[in-house]
Amino acid sequence: MGTDDKMRNSAQELGGKVKEGTGKATGDRDLEAEGKGDQTAANLKQAGEKVKDAFKG
Repeated sequence: MGTDDKMRNSAQELGGKVKEGTGKATGDRDLEAEGKGDQTAANLKQAGEKVKDAFKG
């Protein structure tokens, strides 16, 4: 997996955690759900990159 991709995915996951935490703290369920969605998307991207790397190696 490329370093740039890892950093983008980690940043998206971190941003999702921040959104989720903010949503919980403020009672904003939409923001909380959006944060969870961002985390899930980042994890799926990371898994896809790992699969690509497995086929390259």
